Amino acid sequence: MDDGIIITLIIVAAAVILLAILFTFVPVALWISAIAAGVKIGIFELVGMRLRRVVPARVVNPLIKAVKAGIDLDSSRLEGHYLAGGNVDRVVNALIAAQRANIELSFERAAAIDLAGRDVLEAVQMSVNPKVIETPFIAGVAMDGIEVKAKARITVRANIDRLVGGAGEDTIIARVGEGIVSTIGSQQDHKKVLENPDMISQTVLTKGLDSGTAFEILSIDIADIDIGKNIGAELQTDQAEADKKIAQAKAEERRAMAVAQEQEMRARVEEMRAKVVEAEAEVPMALSEALRNGHMGVMDYMNYQNVLADTDMRDSISKSSKGDSDMFPENDPRNKNN
Repeated sequence: MDDGIIITLIIVAAAVILLAILFTFVPVALWISAIAAGVKIGIFELVGMRLRRVVPARVVNPLIKAVKAGIDLDSSRLEGHYLAGGNVDRVVNALIAAQRANIELSFERAAAIDLAGRDVLEAVQMSVNPKVIETPFIAGVAMDGIEVKAKARITVRANIDRLVGGAGEDTIIARVGEGIVSTIGSQQDHKKVLENPDMISQTVLTKGLDSGTAFEILSIDIADIDIGKNIGAELQTDQAEADKKIAQAKAEERRAMAVAQEQEMRARVEEMRAKVVEAEAEVPMALSEALRNGHMGVMDYMNYQNVLADTDMRDSISKSSKGDSDMFPENDPRNKNN
C-alpha cells in the first residue's frame, strides 16, 4: 500500500477521534440549540461548565425556557443555584407559573425556597389553586360529659412570603384540632354542638391559626360530626369503683386490727389463768406454813376442807339440775308456773 494512503488514513482517523472527543466534552448540539433559541451563551462557557462539573443541559435547557417565557435570567445565577444543590428546572418552572398568574416572585426568593427543601412550584400552584386539608376525627368532651367527634376540611393557600421558616401542614392540623377540642369543651350541652356545627368553624377561624405558618387559612368547614362515649359516666363509674376498693381496703384493715386485738385479749386471758393457777398452787404451801407456825389449827383446816367439799357438792348439784332441765323441761321449776 502506498505510504501516502496510509498517512491519509491515519490523519482521517486522528481527526475522527479528535472530533469525537470534542463533541463529547464540548456540548456543541446544546450550544446550537441555545443559539437557535436566542440565548446568548458561548461555547467556551459550556466548556467551563464541564470543567466545574456542571451538567450543561441542567442549566441551558431551563435558561432557554426562561428566555422564551420572557424572564430575564443569566446562566451564572442558574449555575450557582445548581452548584448549591438546587433544582434549577423546578425554580424556572415556578417563575414561569408565577409570571402567568401575576404573582410577584423573584429568582432569589424562589431559589431560597427551593434550597429550604420546599417545592416552590407546588407553592406557586397552591397560591393559584388552594389546597384542601382534611383532618381525622377529633374528639372533644362537652361539659355534660358526652364525647363529640368532628372532622374538618381546611382550605389553605400558600403564602410565598412565609414559605422559608414557616410551619407546615401538620401545624395547621394540630392547631385546628386544638381549636375544635376547646370549642366543644366550652359548651354546656353537647346538643348545642350538634345543632350548630358551624359554630366550631367560626370560633376556630377567628383565632388566627395560620400565624407563623407557610399557609393562609381561607375557610374551615365541618365535614362530619358524631357522638362518642359518655365520658362523664365512665369517669364517675371508675371513681365509684376506686372508692369501693378504698372502702374495702379500709374495712379489711379494720377487720385485721380487730382480729389482732382479739388474739391479744385471748393471750391476756391465758396469762391471767396462768397467774390464777400459780396463785392456787401457793395455797397448799401457805396452809402447811400456817399449820407449822401455829397460825392455823387442825379444826380450822378441817372446816376449810368441809367448805371446799360443800362448794363442790353445790356445783355438782347445780350442774345435774341444769342437765335434767335440758333433758326433761317439765321438771324445770321455771316451767311449773306455765
